[in-house]
Amino acid sequence: MPGFWKTLFSRSEAVGDDLASGDEWQKAVSTTLALPLFFGLSESEKHTLCELAEQLLTDKTMTPVSGARLDASLRAAIALQAALPILNLGYPAYLGWREIILYPGEFVPDREITDDFGIVHRVRQPLSGEAWEGGPLVLSLDDVIASGHCQGYNVVIHEFAHKLDMRNGSVNGLPALHTGMSVETWSGIFNAAYTDFCRRVDADEETEIDPYASESPAEFFAVLSEYFFEAPDILFDDYPAVYEQLRQFYRQDPLTRLAPFLQGVEPS
Repeated sequence: MPGFWKTLFSRSEAVGDDLASGDEWQKAVSTTLALPLFFGLSESEKHTLCELAEQLLTDKTMTPVSGARLDASLRAAIALQAALPILNLGYPAYLGWREIILYPGEFVPDREITDDFGIVHRVRQPLSGEAWEGGPLVLSLDDVIASGHCQGYNVVIHEFAHKLDMRNGSVNGLPALHTGMSVETWSGIFNAAYTDFCRRVDADEETEIDPYASESPAEFFAVLSEYFFEAPDILFDDYPAVYEQLRQFYRQDPLTRLAPFLQGVEPS
């Protein structure tokens, strides 16, 4: 994949990475692909993944801010994990926006919101990631490092799932579905699962799925996309019908692919 390494290296020089050769990039990508998240991918799938990552690095500008340091390892981790959800969808799913903003850790945007009574409140809430409709995607590099370990958490997949959701015109947990998928079926299954999950969270039930998924239908879709790729057994046990809809949407079956790892077979 010489084009992949050439692109990675040329873009790393543009932001001042301390790298001496493309060999450093190959090592970074190999290390990323060794994450449990990528367990079971065929060589052909890895090749496609790298091609998609190359397109991402060519199409998107990565902008470190607030002292963030972007090295080969982090660039590879972002690009390859972002490529996984579109492995069988194609790169056009990520077109229409141009920038990824990178903070060293959690960031705290200062915003004003208006409540139902017309009262304006200033809100400062720490975030690990954010996706703006029509605008950039924002990530915490600390959280990028914490992603990919099949523990149900992946800030990259979460925020890129929001971008997929936005392609349907609204951020509401209903992405643009493929031919043969039913909006009515999707909505019925997701609404029932979301209602049940919110009931469980409101009742202070301990859930294996992150309670943050109860924030809104959009967050429910993004969080469950994380579990679909990172901990598909948990998602399947709790909401098998949701798993099936995501399997059809992403055109992947992580539960089958990751089965040996989930059963205790370590990646080679």
